Amino acid sequence: MTPDRARSSTAASAAPSLPPASTGLKGVVIPAVVGSVMALTAAVLFALLPGELSEARDFQAARPCEEIGGSAAENGDCLATWPATVLATEARPRGKGVAHWITLDQGEEDLPPFRVRLRGEGPVWEKLAPGDRVTVATWRAAAVWVEAGNERQDATERPGLGPVVRLAVGLVLLMVGSVLLRASGWAHRRRAIQAPAVRARQIAVPTAATAVAVGIAVAAAVLIANVLLALPVAAAGCAAAWAASARLLRHGA
Repeated sequence: MTPDRARSSTAASAAPSLPPASTGLKGVVIPAVVGSVMALTAAVLFALLPGELSEARDFQAARPCEEIGGSAAENGDCLATWPATVLATEARPRGKGVAHWITLDQGEEDLPPFRVRLRGEGPVWEKLAPGDRVTVATWRAAAVWVEAGNERQDATERPGLGPVVRLAVGLVLLMVGSVLLRASGWAHRRRAIQAPAVRARQIAVPTAATAVAVGIAVAAAVLIANVLLALPVAAAGCAAAWAASARLLRHGA
């Protein structure tokens, strides 16, 4: 064997072998699939939320009927309160937990007993017994809380933070899903041109930008509580975070 051939054989054996094509594809396909699922889940949440968010805002803005004057029937969305007597309490197994029900006498012969399901055991449920007097608050014909003495406990039908939390979750899913889809496209381009190995900076900076965008999205959900308004605010925050990360990467190149 000639010296030139020996050197070529040695260099070929020392060169690192390229990973198989299937390994590279995982970095493209998995982020694309996961990102698509997250984005679709966010879209479903957004489609279901507008009515719930509107109801939650209406409840927060509701005024007591006594302040307005008249009854709930006359004033529509006002918050009505009325006295009642506890007829019975009942704890029913529900899934992995327990549903706490109370049956109330509305004090009028022509009105049937009124059932209210309370959230958790709470301070009111623990003290209630048949014959106790309570005050019930209703909004749009649904019980929203029960008071006994100085204690108050919410009913399960009270509009709460659930829609806002789901909006925040939807925005986070959309942000992270979009980042994964973008990462999939980026990995595909790098694989096509056989780019060098990814540096730690190329991972750390976009990850930090994604965290900032997620924080902006959650703040938009809590402060705005409106899908049509929160979406552009979150999108603007995401665009600003990603523009800053791209600038940092260019300066650090």
